[in-house]
Amino acid sequence: MKRNADIYPPLADRTSKEPSRLFMKKTLPEKSQPAKPERGGDCLQTFLLADDAIRGTMLNAGQMINQMRRHHELGILETLVLGHAYMGACLMAAGLKGQDRLTLQVDCSGPVKGLLVEANAAGDVRGFLKNVPIPVDKPLENFNLSPFFGAGFISVTRILADAKRPFTGKVMMAHGSLAKDLAHYYLTSEQIPTSFSLSIKFDHQGNAAAAGGMFLQAMPDAADSLASQVETRVMALPSIATLLAEGASPQRVVRDHFADCAPRFVDRRNVGFACHCNRDQIRTVLTLLPIDELQDIQQKGPFPVEIRCHHCNTRYSFDREHIGRILAARFSEN
Repeated sequence: MKRNADIYPPLADRTSKEPSRLFMKKTLPEKSQPAKPERGGDCLQTFLLADDAIRGTMLNAGQMINQMRRHHELGILETLVLGHAYMGACLMAAGLKGQDRLTLQVDCSGPVKGLLVEANAAGDVRGFLKNVPIPVDKPLENFNLSPFFGAGFISVTRILADAKRPFTGKVMMAHGSLAKDLAHYYLTSEQIPTSFSLSIKFDHQGNAAAAGGMFLQAMPDAADSLASQVETRVMALPSIATLLAEGASPQRVVRDHFADCAPRFVDRRNVGFACHCNRDQIRTVLTLLPIDELQDIQQKGPFPVEIRCHHCNTRYSFDREHIGRILAARFSEN
């Protein structure tokens, strides 16, 4: 099997477009830090179309995708898969408020194996792939991700501050495309006609030159003919990432392509890759290990013991003295 680094370069400087109808391992610095919000120009623009019959959100996410790629040490294929999930979750979170958050989870039989992404009302997004690198056995000819997902399920969980318990909806993947399958999720699980468009444009170095997405959803009183018309319009859109890379702002993209629907912008929210993990949280994970397992670690090492946060890939190291203190605390509790 070829290494991903050997076969991904031909896809560089190309654009993925996923409308709804290179793993090169590097070593992070020894003292890696949790992902802090890098807001920059990344933002969500919420708008309404056709006398408020259609709700939409436009996302500019190039900086978020590049920070995700650096922290998780991803190549082009991994960046494409996880980047689409980051943008999809970010678009779905546009309607959240206060302390609300949601998770997007994929479990599948293909080489991707699965992923989990969390987005909150503050615009923070984090998450991870379950299989890195994604194995490939021949050069990629296009950005069709269906073979890498295979059969699987998409789950969306909303954790709302004023709800007694989280709500989870789950549907089988029907397309092997996150944009199409998220639209399928809304239609199947929530009976709401919805369209997604997700795209990333890569430069010659495999970085995201631009990344963006769009979410359009029919309001309850929207005519079926209007919803179909808007969906057709989304399908015909050029790659959003290409438009952003050429200098268009999110508002300009909406105005240029939906001018006859009288777009009305109602909200703007900064977004970014951010994880709020810390050393105390990771130490708690160690503390919960069985005492005999902690004793085995203290006696055999190897040191330092290293634990990584799944969501941001930050490394936390603990030496023998740290493990000894954790053990002493456990014995004092007993």
